[in-house]
Amino acid sequence: MKLITFSVQTHLGTQTRIGALLGDKALDLNFAYAAMLHDSGKTERYYPLAEALVPSDMITFLQGGEQSMSAAKQAIEFVQQRRANNQALRGPDKQILLYALKDIELLAPVTNPGSIRDTISFETHAKNFEKRTGKPIPELWYQQPLYYKGNTRTVVGHNTEVPWPNYTEKLDYELEFGVYIGKTGSNIKAEDAHAYIAGYTIFNDISARDVLQKEITMLLGPAKGKDMDMGNVMGPCLVTPDELDPSSLDMQARINGEVWSTGNSSDMYWSFAKIIEYISQSETLYPGDFIGSGTVAFGCGDELDRWVQPGDVIELEVQGIGVLTTTVGQRTCNTKTIT
Repeated sequence: MKLITFSVQTHLGTQTRIGALLGDKALDLNFAYAAMLHDSGKTERYYPLAEALVPSDMITFLQGGEQSMSAAKQAIEFVQQRRANNQALRGPDKQILLYALKDIELLAPVTNPGSIRDTISFETHAKNFEKRTGKPIPELWYQQPLYYKGNTRTVVGHNTEVPWPNYTEKLDYELEFGVYIGKTGSNIKAEDAHAYIAGYTIFNDISARDVLQKEITMLLGPAKGKDMDMGNVMGPCLVTPDELDPSSLDMQARINGEVWSTGNSSDMYWSFAKIIEYISQSETLYPGDFIGSGTVAFGCGDELDRWVQPGDVIELEVQGIGVLTTTVGQRTCNTKTIT
């Protein structure tokens, strides 16, 4: 399944819902499951049951585990069968079940993850850093996954305009993908980690590159090099593990339609299973937590010495997931405060 969180304008105002991508349509999973229960005639509690199994919040949905995933699949099958038979598609009280993508706004699949951890897992990317700086890759990089924690309040989704921070001259994209945790656990073994992955999404880890380069010399994780409003771009969907093999996915970044970066997930030295095993040592992971892969080889402007400009459109594509689009905002002032 390709699961989404979206907002839509209704007669009650803007509502946030979860759904599934069906070609060029977005399915409202909650109302679709309620419609299925209603049409079965087996219960009059179709709304409470739908809200329990397929709630309109992604984290609550993920907490439902296999039962919620199964209910979502049933809702999709119900709608697909009705479409095949040219039957009407409405909820129990005439709610819209299918939306054209132009009529909704795709938000990040998990709009407010409990935590964000981003790793440096691609070996060629690490080696390119070695070439640029003249500093060897630390031996520790080969001994354990390295990561930093991000700000969960700065998460945005597909087709977002990201403002240009007033303290940087070199704003950069990073071509990544990542996983959402699907169930609670700690001290997870790598061989068991697959069961804890709810799905995969694309991640554009926006960076103030000139600031970041200075910060990392202090031997402490990035600060303003990463922390900015709307700097964690995720989407357009969450692809469940049954539909995606993350071991060899083609990845591409396009700026204004021109291909800048290409790579493949097979270059990951640290698999998500190994990363989850390491992170979860004596620390509990929860549904909705996000873990990024780090930048694919040549997956940012810094590695290419090419820099995005205000108004540029960034498209990040990962095979099997889709395309995540971001527009670079205009410079609003010149009050640079970081030197």
